[in-house]
Amino acid sequence: MNHILEEIKDAKTIGISGHVRPDGDCVGSCLALYHYLKGNLSGDTGVDLYLEAVPEKFKIIGNTEMVKQKNSSEIKYDLFISLDSSSPDRLGFAQEYFDNACRTINIDHHISNLNFADTNQVEAEAGSTCEVLFGLFEEDKIDLTIAKALYLGIIHDTGVFKHSNTSEKTMNIAGKLISMGVPFSQMIDETFYLMTYHQSQILGRCLLESILILGGKCIVSSVSKKTLEFYNSVPADLDGIIDQLRITQGVEVAVFLYETDFHEYKVSMRANQAVDVRKIAVHFGGGGHIKAAGCTMHGAIYDVVNNLAAHIEHQLSNLTREQGSEY
Repeated sequence: MNHILEEIKDAKTIGISGHVRPDGDCVGSCLALYHYLKGNLSGDTGVDLYLEAVPEKFKIIGNTEMVKQKNSSEIKYDLFISLDSSSPDRLGFAQEYFDNACRTINIDHHISNLNFADTNQVEAEAGSTCEVLFGLFEEDKIDLTIAKALYLGIIHDTGVFKHSNTSEKTMNIAGKLISMGVPFSQMIDETFYLMTYHQSQILGRCLLESILILGGKCIVSSVSKKTLEFYNSVPADLDGIIDQLRITQGVEVAVFLYETDFHEYKVSMRANQAVDVRKIAVHFGGGGHIKAAGCTMHGAIYDVVNNLAAHIEHQLSNLTREQGSEY
């Protein structure tokens, strides 16, 4: 599609949602699209946005009060738009609205996307779903609220422009958004680096209790449900831990796990060089990017780590053999 407004012009009821446990790109893309549609469609077009609770730190972009966790009435949307989700089950409770809609659109940038909608705008080379959306918006119709939402998604999926998915196009878009008045420095500080005392304690504990495996090429740390409850914390308080693990000298892959239920773990993986953590995540039912991916796994934590380690070691061994063949 060229412009989102052309694609949805006949719809009178529109639903929007992103993936479970929404991150910066999910929140940013959903809010950007919601405000863009509300500002540019006729008043009789109904637009609903569904997400799990928006993490407090992302509310810096403002205008988040319209987010719904459920619709109290039975509704069949003319159009439902999925954002930043590689498969329909990632929509969580909102999947029922997607499945029942007359027509569906899927906008994403994950290479593992299943192209599950009637219309699929999946750009795997884009650094974020917000980058994809920017290309579907008419620039003169982007106000400051929309610009802040788009910027939020871009900085969070590129790790403030550190990750390899950052391109010249990414930087050009970010520059345009800054020129619209986005308070970029404040947004980066308050959504990346600002921590509560409890968040700092959990980070310190995770670093202290981390272990090196595979000859120091992989670092692993975890948080139990009991520990989260002790610190009165939620999963959003764990943001940033995986990136601190990743920058350990000599490490190729960082793995961070937190317990979501008995023998159930949410796994995040980050790679520095040649390991493709997306392949590992997909093998275990997850997805993501080559250097940043995740999944949910079941079993005792030692079994989960050993299963992940076997796949990481396999890729490291292949890499070593390939390097050896060059000489």
